[in-house]
Amino acid sequence: MTIRVKAIIGSTSSTSFNLKLVEHLRKKFTDELEITPVFINDLETFSVDIENTPPANVAKFKADVKDSDAVLFAVPEYNFSIPGAMKNAIDWLSRGGDQTLTGKPAFIIGSSMGVLGSVRAQIHLREILSNPALAPIVLPGNEVYIGAVHTKMNELGELTDQATIEFLDLVVQNFIEFYKKTTALTAL
Repeated sequence: MTIRVKAIIGSTSSTSFNLKLVEHLRKKFTDELEITPVFINDLETFSVDIENTPPANVAKFKADVKDSDAVLFAVPEYNFSIPGAMKNAIDWLSRGGDQTLTGKPAFIIGSSMGVLGSVRAQIHLREILSNPALAPIVLPGNEVYIGAVHTKMNELGELTDQATIEFLDLVVQNFIEFYKKTTALTAL
């Protein structure tokens, strides 16, 4: 069984290290995970005035995320938190009554050029995701904070640092087991 994972790319940069990490996972785990990046670059700013009739790009984004077995959040850190575009995307997922993320297994990865590898952003993201209007089931105890990420990739943007590769392998295997247990419990 292949788990269909939508990877919400938190950066709007065309050279996003987090997107490169998602691409690494997408290529490496094709037998277990069907990872599809979901981009947030052009989403309209959330407003209650349009939440029940969202623009087409927002409706497509929400449908893309909903049409998955699981969600991967790939988050950079901007000013000690998540990027504004990512918060906007999550705001859209929390509104409109369709409960896009509720009960959906999820995991989080993050990287930055700094030494902390998006730790503060991920703390904020986990707090945001704990909102009952969102409520995904986030993989516990497998925090992925990849610091100095630019030194762990080659000039083609491929992950080359063996310790980081092995750690990501472990987290993905942990997520697959978590997914199986979580979905087995919810099927009861």
